Amino acid sequence: MEALSLLPINTLTNNHISLTASSNYAPLSSSLQLNPSLTSRTLTLRKRVVRVQAESEDYELKQMRDMAAARKRWEALIRDGKVKVLTPREAGYAVQLSGKPLLDVRPSNERNKAWVRASTWIPIFDVDNKLDFGTVPRKVTNFVMGGWWSGMPTLSYDSQFLTKVAEKFPKDSELIVACQKGLRSLAACELLYNAGYKNLFWVQGGFEAAEEEDLIVEGPSPLKFAGIGGVSEFLGWTDQQRAAAAKEGWGYRLVFSARLIGVFLFADVLYIGAQQIGRYLQDIRTH
Repeated sequence: MEALSLLPINTLTNNHISLTASSNYAPLSSSLQLNPSLTSRTLTLRKRVVRVQAESEDYELKQMRDMAAARKRWEALIRDGKVKVLTPREAGYAVQLSGKPLLDVRPSNERNKAWVRASTWIPIFDVDNKLDFGTVPRKVTNFVMGGWWSGMPTLSYDSQFLTKVAEKFPKDSELIVACQKGLRSLAACELLYNAGYKNLFWVQGGFEAAEEEDLIVEGPSPLKFAGIGGVSEFLGWTDQQRAAAAKEGWGYRLVFSARLIGVFLFADVLYIGAQQIGRYLQDIRTH
């Protein structure tokens, strides 16, 4: 239940929405009074900007409401005993000693780094590799809103998830469901329960909460590190890497300190180079 309380749920009040809307429209009305000669093209552009901002606020509000509703449903599944809770260590015992199946629902970018031996991989969300008109804006938004830092790619729901699970496991299976942090696996448990799977076990906290001795792990990275990436991983600024640094000592920290210094030096080189190019172009124009 602890993982449920850590969900990133934020609420927006009606006052906040009305204030945001009024702040968006205020510059438009003042401009109309002070600049009566504004062209219709400018007015249309400003109206579009206001409309996009309003639609963005509505979308964010809808996402928050959907997440809050999902959180309540997931809490009910756990509270009513419809989905049983296991720690990563208990899940390891169940897999190794009892041979219970472990369903890994993580996306491919996490699965390819590390996985539990003998687990079955069927992602509920996977990396969206399409480059059509609908996905490109989502990819850009995801990158700008933090993907560059966290390394998390744009994901899309696999509509064949339940079909793929049904091909592997009958509905009376005692199925252990896990992901990296414990949230996507809860969503998977809800889908599976509604589809008729009644013997479900959820790994609380996900693989990120597992210790090295809890599970038999394969792959190029530690299981705890499978969910990190981007600039934060390169610089060693993730919680998992800080915990590892506390155990490994100064040798581990020096690697990332050297990378940070390299980033600053590279930024300085780019800045100096941009200045030199600017001066060169200015000299060309003056002569």
